[in-house]
Amino acid sequence: MSNKTERDAFWDQVYNIQKKDGNVVIVSADMGAPALDRFRHDFPHRFINAGIAEQNAILISSGLALTGQKVFAYAIAPFITLRCIEQTRVNSGIMNIPITIVGVSGGFGYVDAGPTHHSTEDLAMMRAIPHITIQSVSDNNMAIFAAQRAVLMNNTYYVRLDRQPFPDLYTKAEDFSKGCSVLRKGDFYIIATGNMTHLACQAADILKQRNLNVGVIDLYEFPILENNFIEAIFDAEKLITLEEHFYPGGLGGMVAEVLMDRQIFKPLKRIALPVEKGYCYEYGARESLQKYYGVDLQSVVAKTEAFIAKKLAHA
Repeated sequence: MSNKTERDAFWDQVYNIQKKDGNVVIVSADMGAPALDRFRHDFPHRFINAGIAEQNAILISSGLALTGQKVFAYAIAPFITLRCIEQTRVNSGIMNIPITIVGVSGGFGYVDAGPTHHSTEDLAMMRAIPHITIQSVSDNNMAIFAAQRAVLMNNTYYVRLDRQPFPDLYTKAEDFSKGCSVLRKGDFYIIATGNMTHLACQAADILKQRNLNVGVIDLYEFPILENNFIEAIFDAEKLITLEEHFYPGGLGGMVAEVLMDRQIFKPLKRIALPVEKGYCYEYGARESLQKYYGVDLQSVVAKTEAFIAKKLAHA
């Protein structure tokens, strides 16, 4: 597994784009990254540190975008989304100014920093605003794709990255235009997004050893590209959604909406963070927080197996 993170893969590609294009501006809300050091050094006039002021970062980014610049507003995910939601709603949703909002560490990426740094509501908030496309990145190759796509977007683009290194799920030649990918075919499917796609693959491996043919779908673009998604789940007997996000408005809710709107009646189980558990102030490994909320590997395997067994008992 590479030690490079999605964040560094993304910013390395932005650097390459700037070398060729010359029209990129990064507005950081006092956030760094190893891959940004080279950008700051080589293009100091193209890097703006707005300080710990995410609302202002969105306003600066929107103003620069109106001059034709390709602008990236960058901060920790909950701060660059929730802290400045009104500015994003006005400048992106109402005025439709095309900027790229880069949030690092969706879910529990900053596990050691407490619930203020956990991004467990951002999908619900950002998808509620018109003219925003969300890219929930699950590996380095998708991060490179997101950087390339960002400079071509005509609306606001929210790129959700992780700060933790994960193995690649895709090759550099992967086509991400469908908005979802079937990583493994099965009779049942776990639908996951971001870092949880890796946990879904681990769960599928364990369930395979128990003679359960569980596939995995990585759902990485929102709003969901419905025709492609429906094609991916067409033969599935049952669906399970998995996310490091609270239940309301998250991945499971999006999938349920598509199924209901299309009148597709497939059994669906959502695995997410229960709202009644509130915010967790425990510090430690990411897995400990996942276990607290019941979205760790052992819990996912048990819940998925029980859901499948319930169906089989009534077959």
